[in-house]
Amino acid sequence: QVEWFNRYKKSLATYMRSVGGEEGLDLTQDIKPPKSLYIEVRCLRDYGEFEIDDGTTVLLKKNSQHFLPRWKCEQLIRQGVLEHILS
Repeated sequence: QVEWFNRYKKSLATYMRSVGGEEGLDLTQDIKPPKSLYIEVRCLRDYGEFEIDDGTTVLLKKNSQHFLPRWKCEQLIRQGVLEHILS
């Protein structure tokens, strides 16, 4: 049983890295699915160019606001570069 679980965790980790772009997609993060795949964010400091999935580049400058894919923003929100604007 422990061996099966360890193989499952490895398979799940490999799968999550293979989907969702460079950072992967953490399927274990949200218990409830997000209401929207895109969120509105405000840039808290100058960051520079940020590429999203379709190849579009967005310039993240302090106080700029953007509507971006949630999963691409999560790491920058944790780093204090972006904040999620709740309406």
